[in-house]
Amino acid sequence: MLDSNQSRIPDEPVSNFWKSRSGMVLAGFLAVVGVLLTLEHSEHIFAGNGFLIGLLLFCVVMHFFMHGGHGGRGDTAPSSSNDGKE
Repeated sequence: MLDSNQSRIPDEPVSNFWKSRSGMVLAGFLAVVGVLLTLEHSEHIFAGNGFLIGLLLFCVVMHFFMHGGHGGRGDTAPSSSNDGKE
């Protein structure tokens, strides 16, 4: 008797979408679109880098202020969940 996890069909070769004809066409299309978007909008991409760097630095600073760094919450001793009581 077969388990619910076992398949009744013998192992079939797994087809890889990116190696199929459709996958190759899609990959080529996405590459061309990516290059054209980068060329046409490079001025906008490079002009916004200062804002992105500032945003990333703000996130890091906020992380340290919110969590107190990576040292934990500042507890001196770990609290025990049982405390000797049942």
